[in-house]
Amino acid sequence: MSLDWFPEEIEPRPIERNGVRVAVPPGWEGRISQQLDSGEGEITTQVVHAATIPLTGQRADYGGGVVERLGRDDIFISLVEFGPDEADTALFKTVDQLPSLDVAMFHRNQLQRRIRGQAGVQHFFTYEGRPFCLYVVLGSVARAPELVAKANEMLAGIAVAP
Repeated sequence: MSLDWFPEEIEPRPIERNGVRVAVPPGWEGRISQQLDSGEGEITTQVVHAATIPLTGQRADYGGGVVERLGRDDIFISLVEFGPDEADTALFKTVDQLPSLDVAMFHRNQLQRRIRGQAGVQHFFTYEGRPFCLYVVLGSVARAPELVAKANEMLAGIAVAP
């Protein structure tokens, strides 16, 4: 018997919440969590996490609990939405498309917490009227060219509705 069709290995698995959709490719794990407005109890923002390693149940918005476990071939991505009042401010300038990454953007000093061998980038922007911070950690600065290409493939699968 021939088993030459494995859709779970070919097609990205979509996840979606409140206008944020992520096509999670094979070899990645992705989650979208929601933050509540502390005063009203309403869902106000999303936090997207994607990694090439399993995502722990206990993880901080910018990867605490995950980035410490990255190996040299691993990547962590966090897309944190901020409140609507931040949209199109000096820090959160409006962009026409979600950012793509370049190797030159990554530095060890852009990590939330420096971990030997890792590099990161943090980028603030408003897209579709929604303010975000994109934070990406590479498990190895020495492998940045191939890891950045892989991270861009993951980012290409993110869609945001206004």
